[in-house]
Amino acid sequence: MAGGTPVKHKKKTKSVLKNISHALRRRAINQMNRTRVRTAIRRMRTALTAGDAAGAEKVASATFSELDKAIRKRTLSENTANRYKSRLTLALNALKAKK
Repeated sequence: MAGGTPVKHKKKTKSVLKNISHALRRRAINQMNRTRVRTAIRRMRTALTAGDAAGAEKVASATFSELDKAIRKRTLSENTANRYKSRLTLALNALKAKK
């Protein structure tokens, strides 16, 4: 009862194997970069929710730097990173205005 079209597999040529290894390597690098950015954003958000304006301001430059690096390394698109920066800056300014 295994009907339907058969699944096509690429031949294990030298170029296919090379492409697979390159893709795995790029995936690992992208994952590291994405994790680094997410951790920086998480740190800033925790400082913002704690109401620590001074701590959030210290972390802000490092966070924005990580986002810019992710743009350069093509891990994040420019619009996405700019949206993150904009929202974090708005939250930081709102926290500063409150105090």
